[in-house]
Amino acid sequence: MDETMKENRNGLILLAGGLIGLLAGLAAAYLLIKKQEDTGQSIKITTGDGLKIGMGAVSLIKLASDIAVKPR
Repeated sequence: MDETMKENRNGLILLAGGLIGLLAGLAAAYLLIKKQEDTGQSIKITTGDGLKIGMGAVSLIKLASDIAVKPR
């Protein structure tokens, strides 16, 4: 595979990953807003909640990177 094809493929992978991340973030924000409207209470994200979200994101990134390195 020549260098130009590799760069194009890498660019497409980055674009797809960015779009997936954007859509996931928008969906999460929408769900938080919807939950706030349904309960009538403001949603307060604690430090523990932020840590859980962060660890979930790290786990998701690890899962995505493991897909690329499948044993043959």
